[in-house]
Amino acid sequence: MARPIEFDRDAARDKALLLFWSKGYQAASLSDLVEAMGVSRSSFYAAYGDKRGLFLECLDLFAARTIAILTEARRAQPPVEALRTFFAHSLNLPRGGSHAWGCLLVNTVLEMDEVDAEICDCARLRLAEVEAALESCLADTGCGPARANELAGFLMLLNEGMRVSSRRALPEAAQREQIDTTFRLLATALADVPLQTSAR
Repeated sequence: MARPIEFDRDAARDKALLLFWSKGYQAASLSDLVEAMGVSRSSFYAAYGDKRGLFLECLDLFAARTIAILTEARRAQPPVEALRTFFAHSLNLPRGGSHAWGCLLVNTVLEMDEVDAEICDCARLRLAEVEAALESCLADTGCGPARANELAGFLMLLNEGMRVSSRRALPEAAQREQIDTTFRLLATALADVPLQTSAR
């Protein structure tokens, strides 16, 4: 039996993540994947099982790296500043490239809703984990659990909206203005001024 070709599994998976992120799950063919990853088909199947398994692994990795941005910021900054750093992260990257691809998790929900329930549910679960990380950071401000939960939902809507906006090339200045406005509202909310809600 021929000896399998050895390669860096994690590095090849990172290349697959970038391909999935830029093209989406359905448009990234197996041929595209093995070419981008620099592996043979036999090595691909031996290392990852199949395209679906690799994609689910990439969703997990993307979520972990997203949460790590906030985790690292929390180690160095007060909670609100850490949140601002999280939201400004993609705007501080070089223009062109992955920052303009949106969020792999949000993209997957949009692409796979009513197409593949398992993949879509996985992406939704990982988005919930990101929201939980936002909520944990907000809890560090000293606000109560109910307010932290409320504001985390609000920030998650901004996060998802910004990722969609990046795909339509919304100017960086406009995105920074959205962040500034959001954090003015957040400061007001954390000062315990009730958020206004529309009448039902």
